Amino acid sequence: MSLLDRATAPDPFDILPARPAFMLSSTDIADGQPLDSRFAHGSVGGENVSPQLSWSGFPAETKGFVVTCFDPDAPTGSGFWHWVLVGLPASVTELPAGAGAAGMLPPGAFHVRNDYGDLNYGGSAPPAGDVVHRYVFTVHAIDVEDLGLNDSVSPAYVGFNLAFHTLARATLRPTFQVAA
Repeated sequence: MSLLDRATAPDPFDILPARPAFMLSSTDIADGQPLDSRFAHGSVGGENVSPQLSWSGFPAETKGFVVTCFDPDAPTGSGFWHWVLVGLPASVTELPAGAGAAGMLPPGAFHVRNDYGDLNYGGSAPPAGDVVHRYVFTVHAIDVEDLGLNDSVSPAYVGFNLAFHTLARATLRPTFQVAA
């Protein structure tokens, strides 16, 4: 079986406990639409810029947010974490394009190492000729101001903690593919 024959993985939220949804929008990305190369990794000719995101309609009891970007279609058996941003206060409801770069975060917020090994946003870079990949950008509204984590934990450990503190989620799922 070639990479082109591989089926896409299940959406990660199909196998986690259901949570109410709220609104996530962007001037840069759209659900089900291809990402502009600006948001792709430099290894595939991109600029590695995180997209603009804004959100509203989250539960009134929200005390903070976590932003993630996950590729469930990466040929790894465990997907690929492109962005894990922790510690956003409830007063922050928008991130400008480029906010995923080191040193561009609101006070108190921090990155957890992505699967490239970097403490920032890492753009899409699927293997050339692979299936169309989905990039699940998610804002998690959480019930605590502080998850008690630091930048040395893994994205999976952040996800484990989110399972117990997520009140609601908002998602956008743009796509990206590199021609063979």
